Amino acid sequence: MGKFIVVLLLSLSANSAIAKECVVLLHGMARSEDSMEKMSKQLKSDGYKVSNYGYPSTSLEIEDIASKHVPQAIADCGNAKVVHFVTHSLGGIVLRKYLSENSIIPLGRVVMLGPPNQGSEVVDALKHVPGFEFINGPAGSQLGTEEDSVPNSLGPVTYPVGIIAGSSTFNPLLSQMLPNPDDGKVSVERTKVAGMTDHVVLPVTHTFMMRNDEVISQVKRFLKTGEFEH
Repeated sequence: MGKFIVVLLLSLSANSAIAKECVVLLHGMARSEDSMEKMSKQLKSDGYKVSNYGYPSTSLEIEDIASKHVPQAIADCGNAKVVHFVTHSLGGIVLRKYLSENSIIPLGRVVMLGPPNQGSEVVDALKHVPGFEFINGPAGSQLGTEEDSVPNSLGPVTYPVGIIAGSSTFNPLLSQMLPNPDDGKVSVERTKVAGMTDHVVLPVTHTFMMRNDEVISQVKRFLKTGEFEH
C-alpha cells in the first residue's frame, strides 16, 4: 500500500510538471485546426495544455499570418511556464518567420511535420498556373525554391527543432515534380534546415502525416527528450 502511494504521488508530480507546459499546434496550407485534432487529443492525454489554433492560411501572406496570428495562438497558452510548437507544412514556415523577429520566453521545443524549409519544386512548377493562388492563397506562392523565397530567406534555426519528413505519396503527378524521396508535396531533402536538432524520415504522406500514430509517438518523444527514436 505504501509503495502504491509513493508511485501515485510521483505520477501526480510528473503530470503537474507537464501541465505547466503548453503545445501550440499550427496546421498547414488550406487546412484547419480539425486536421490537428487527433494530435491535440493525444498531447492533452499526456498532460499538456494545448492551443490548437486555426488561422486563415489561404488569404494572407506568410508575414501577415506570422505577425497577426501566432501571438494569438500563444496567448491561448495563458500562463504556461514553457511553450512548445508542433507545426505541419506551411505552419512551420509561419513559425520560423515569427521567431526570426520575436522571442518567446521560455521557448520549449519545436517539431515540424513536412515543412518546406527550403521551398518546394511543386510551387516552382505550378505557382503561375491559373487557379493556384485561388486554392493556395498568397502564402502558397511564397514557398518556392528560389533564393529569395520566404523559407530560404529566414536563415538557420537557433532553437531546438525536430523535423519529421514523409517518404510516401498518393499523388504520383506531384511527386514527378520532386526529387525522390518525397511526401507528395515536399522532398525529404528540402524539409531540412540549418541548425536543426534532429531529423527522421517516416513512410507517411504529406497530407495525412499529422494523424499517423507513429508520427504522433515521435512528436511526443521529441517534446519530452529533444530527440527522435531512430
